[in-house]
Amino acid sequence: MKHHDQSQKYEISTAARSLCDALVSLRSADEAKAFLDDLCTPAEFEAMIDRWRVAQLLDQGKPYREISELTEVSVTTIGRVARFMELGTGGYRTVLDRMKGKAQEGQTQEGKTL
Repeated sequence: MKHHDQSQKYEISTAARSLCDALVSLRSADEAKAFLDDLCTPAEFEAMIDRWRVAQLLDQGKPYREISELTEVSVTTIGRVARFMELGTGGYRTVLDRMKGKAQEGQTQEGKTL
């Protein structure tokens, strides 16, 4: 990771906020994929996909070794994701919970007669 000069701290913070605003502005999964394809190298995008898969499997209670076998992600990386899920800023938990809520809404909608 690059180490920025202290004089750039404000600019980096502003750019980070702008990136977050850009992500929030996306209206569909297709738009998000197009943006991430343009923003990230294939390796960077693959690393994010791997971490997200690991987070979902950890949330399902799967053991590290099984996750490693399923994803080919190292146990070290799985531990890092688990640590951020436990001690991070709550980002993984927020999205996992919202995704569960959407899945449950979809199941409820399917069960209703129109």
